[in-house]
Amino acid sequence: MDRIAIYPGSFDPITNGHVDLVKRSLDLYDKLIVAVATNSRKNTLFSVEERVALMKKVFHEMDPSRIEIDTFSGLTVDYARQRGAKLIIRGLRAVTDFDYEYAISLMNSKLAPEVETIFLMASNEHSFISSTIVKEVARHGRAVSNQVPEVVNEALLRKFHENQEPNN
Repeated sequence: MDRIAIYPGSFDPITNGHVDLVKRSLDLYDKLIVAVATNSRKNTLFSVEERVALMKKVFHEMDPSRIEIDTFSGLTVDYARQRGAKLIIRGLRAVTDFDYEYAISLMNSKLAPEVETIFLMASNEHSFISSTIVKEVARHGRAVSNQVPEVVNEALLRKFHENQEPNN
């Protein structure tokens, strides 16, 4: 029986920290579904379709029988049940992440006791990366290729360049 894990998130955009967690998760589980949330309350820079397309480019060299990019709406535990996953992967960068993630995991365990949440600590070199900070730096025309895959860096710079108002 395959051990299936879900790694949910908004991934707006996907960072090197996310990529690291995906690679490390594949060492632990047979199949990983990277699930892009479509009903997030967050205002996103990239559409769901753009985020999925970027992720497919980032992960194109990985074994497609072991990694899948998908979208979902609603509760993560409901999606996990639909997909036959018993594990939800969550990344932690700092103690502040833990409080929020722990509260969600407690609620998830009440809603779906058969689905476990596994916390993976960010690697040292990725512990400071956040999608919010990456977007802010790129918004000002600066490359963020040390924090995101190159295809994402290019997409960020292009997106902000397209959204700039011409000087009058």
